[in-house]
Amino acid sequence: MKIATWNVNSIKVRLPRVLDWLQSAAPDVVLLQETKSVDDAFPAEPIEDLGYNVAVHGQKTYNGVAILSKRPLEDVCPGLPGDDDDEQARYIEATVGTVRVASIYLPNGNPVDSEKFAYKLGWMERLIARAGELLALEESFVLGGDYNICPEDRDCYDPGGFADDALCRPESRARYRQLNWLGLTEAYRALHPDIVAYSYWDYQGGAWQKDHGLRIDHLLLSPQAADRLQSADIDRNPRGKEKPSDHTPVWCELRE
Repeated sequence: MKIATWNVNSIKVRLPRVLDWLQSAAPDVVLLQETKSVDDAFPAEPIEDLGYNVAVHGQKTYNGVAILSKRPLEDVCPGLPGDDDDEQARYIEATVGTVRVASIYLPNGNPVDSEKFAYKLGWMERLIARAGELLALEESFVLGGDYNICPEDRDCYDPGGFADDALCRPESRARYRQLNWLGLTEAYRALHPDIVAYSYWDYQGGAWQKDHGLRIDHLLLSPQAADRLQSADIDRNPRGKEKPSDHTPVWCELRE
């Protein structure tokens, strides 16, 4: 089962890129973030025409997550538990075959001297709690998405310049480590422990051409899913296309 995560930065704008990639890469499951679309306006039909089932959790203009799957989507749950007042569409879960998946658009958190950083850290505490609940079930699951965190300095092209950015702050990284230390495996780093690679390049300053990137998109696997891990990689090709997202797909493959 090939599972991918991709922040598309507006599903309407990026639909040609998404359809092209679905056809060429043929993933079984795709976790989308930053769809920037209300549920009723999500362009499901052309995606469904390629054989995918679609579950969405969106809001107007901002955020938005979705799950695309060649297999039926069961027990779909939109929203991250833990705060009934949180109206931001940043999380959706569903079961695909024998694997529970979640699409995550973790808050950016900048500027760090604002309530946005506190919201990011609080959101991560809720994610850690949810991961603990899922782990207690002792089943295969994948928490994939745009985590808006560079886990280590090597995951950022300019660690010094980003030292005070919410993506690299010690508080953000500490919670990311706490999430992993529950017993999760980060798919790409598990199979590529020594490679410097990125999944995001800003539109400004020729970042793509200079390879000034960040690795902020991750697939975290439960022990049962990690036992099935066969391969994982970052597909840079979509970022080099016309009118691309500033992120590119990250994927892993699990044995059936």
